[in-house]
Amino acid sequence: MATFLYKLGRLAFRRRHFVALIWVALLTLAGVAAASAPVAGSSSFSIPGTEAQKAFDLLDQRFPGASADGATGRIVFKAPEGQKMTDAANKATVAKTVAALGDGSEVVSVTDPYKTNAVSKDGTVAYTSVTYDAPSRELKDSTRDVLEAAGDEARDAGLTVEVGGDALQAESEPPAAGEVVGLAIAAVVLVMTLGSLIAAGLPLLTAIIGVGIGVSTITALAKTLDLGDTTSTLASMIGLAVGIDYALFIVSRYRGELAEGRDREEAAGRATGTAGSAVVFAGLTVVIALAGLSVIGVPMLTKMGLAAAGTVVIAVLIALTMIPALLGYAGRKVRPEGEKRKKSVEKKADKPSLGTRWASFVIRRPVAVLLFGVVGLGVAALPVSSMELGLPDDGSQPTSTTQRRAYDLLSEGFGPGFNGPLMIVGDAQGSADPKAAAAELTDKIKGLDDVVTVTPATFNKAGDTFTVTVIPDSKPSSTQTEDLVHAIRDDVASEADAKVLVTGTTAMNIDFSQKLTDALVPYLALVVGLAFLLLIAVFRSILVPLKAALGFLLSVLAAIGAVVAVFQWGWLGGLLGVEESGPIMSMMPIFMVGIVFGLAMDYEVFLVTRIREAYIHGESPNQAIVTGFKHSARVVSAAAVIMMAVFGGFISSGETVIKMFGVGLSVAVFFDAFVVRLAIVPAVLALLGKKAWWLPKWLDRALPNVDVEGEGLRAHDRPKDGDVDEDRELVRL
Repeated sequence: MATFLYKLGRLAFRRRHFVALIWVALLTLAGVAAASAPVAGSSSFSIPGTEAQKAFDLLDQRFPGASADGATGRIVFKAPEGQKMTDAANKATVAKTVAALGDGSEVVSVTDPYKTNAVSKDGTVAYTSVTYDAPSRELKDSTRDVLEAAGDEARDAGLTVEVGGDALQAESEPPAAGEVVGLAIAAVVLVMTLGSLIAAGLPLLTAIIGVGIGVSTITALAKTLDLGDTTSTLASMIGLAVGIDYALFIVSRYRGELAEGRDREEAAGRATGTAGSAVVFAGLTVVIALAGLSVIGVPMLTKMGLAAAGTVVIAVLIALTMIPALLGYAGRKVRPEGEKRKKSVEKKADKPSLGTRWASFVIRRPVAVLLFGVVGLGVAALPVSSMELGLPDDGSQPTSTTQRRAYDLLSEGFGPGFNGPLMIVGDAQGSADPKAAAAELTDKIKGLDDVVTVTPATFNKAGDTFTVTVIPDSKPSSTQTEDLVHAIRDDVASEADAKVLVTGTTAMNIDFSQKLTDALVPYLALVVGLAFLLLIAVFRSILVPLKAALGFLLSVLAAIGAVVAVFQWGWLGGLLGVEESGPIMSMMPIFMVGIVFGLAMDYEVFLVTRIREAYIHGESPNQAIVTGFKHSARVVSAAAVIMMAVFGGFISSGETVIKMFGVGLSVAVFFDAFVVRLAIVPAVLALLGKKAWWLPKWLDRALPNVDVEGEGLRAHDRPKDGDVDEDRELVRL
């Protein structure tokens, strides 16, 4: 591996014009494809195997043309103080609004609140529902404009009017301002780490090109592959972070090789052969973690994981080829490490670097550092025990949005459960009297706790399938509503004279959360198991990969605990802009496991390969730790700060989901890089000594020699100028 990448790096350095042209051409092609691709509509969301999904499928079969996946909107009216919505003037105003809503070309139906009993008991709140024949993200802009403007006349008449439902949901976009701030912080860290504006600009340039190619490709294929808008957000977030870090490690190693007196082409080759090998295996762990989302069985998550994994692959390829090419363009503007310092070698030896001093401290007190790190992360992970999962709805939107205000008005007028109705689907094909079966089912549901209203059954044309709407007494994300769903499925359905299925948005969210919870352990076992085998080959050790995996579990649990404390318990919510606490998004834990595992193994590979490199070159175990920290602690710290800055840029988002990802990933990177990799890892290695690098002889013989440390590059200590055979050998490989 190291020898192949060494030759690849030298080739890219010499053929820099060709390499740069290829990547610019790919970026241009991807951009043109994205610009000319058809606009992607709403991505389908399905959860195969769940009861809620089976109910939706049954509705599509038995109620053809019902537009079960069509968008819906709600115009909510509130009368002024001292008035009622039943007053004649207010009724006339609402009638005009209903008439205006019915003029849209995509409108299927509009309800009259005075005919559908959609007025609150105290008469202060009323609503009208609009159903469309197209999903939310496929609605025309003109249709949305009509919906937004429909209440203007009612507002002029003195009514409070808000618009809810999914018809106004626009495609979510990452917070551009936050990303700019994150990139600015990353640029400052790069300049401080590399000491050169040119050197600092290379990782930023290659990362932006890689993300541009990845996101443009996703945009171009979105319609064909049914990709959701969050797919490009995740790919951008991960691709930008790893792209900067991978390039940083190679540029930093290049400067170190220059400082040892090697010429620039040789330094580029050795940097690509050593740091590039670490980049390959670090990238593989991220790809394994993201592609492993396929085992969950949710098509949307599979596509998101594979798209993000593809962006990581692009980041690795760019780091291995375009960075050496750009180093060739930069020439002497990328200076050797330490060249600007006016201190002598002897004076440097008298004053060790911060990384060296820290490593020496940990080696002297490994038990204390280990206990402090483990106990601290354990305390941070305690909130995980009380974690509640759910999916966001309009109730989690900022109070500045009309969707949130409409949600609150409906809760005020009709009760908190009104925003999360349950749809009961009854398959009565095998029933002797379907209407009697529906009536019996309705009566049993009315007798359950936490039920406010049960509507009469609505039958299809064939009369063999019916639907019933149940309004719970509790809000959609509450445990009481979840208990009600289980009560209907477990108790009522077993006694009904029809096959009963519970669906609707609330039931779908419950099933989705349960499916992700059930898949977490198998997913963790698959991802950690594959990466464990990969790291055994990289480190030629059993205990080092085991330590890496256990350290990851500590950091990810601590990070999820921090997310629970902020978003569910409300700690520091005001500081971070969290307006209302509630359940943690269902996807958060499993995404945190996948993404954080990949990033954690990045730091593990970059740090420990330098330690192993020193060890196999003859240094004692403790001295190898110090040497590894001398060369990599500063760079790993900078890489972690850059990732925290990139992820932290998403905290400024007004959407709770994106904000949650920003907080969770930023905290996870901090815990894993600074507590696990830079504290717990050297402490464990110091305690293990030579045992850390033990590997059974039979396994050592069976494993391939990947040579991440670059031991095979010793044959190239005296490179021959003008060796044209290397290009041919590379092509042959």
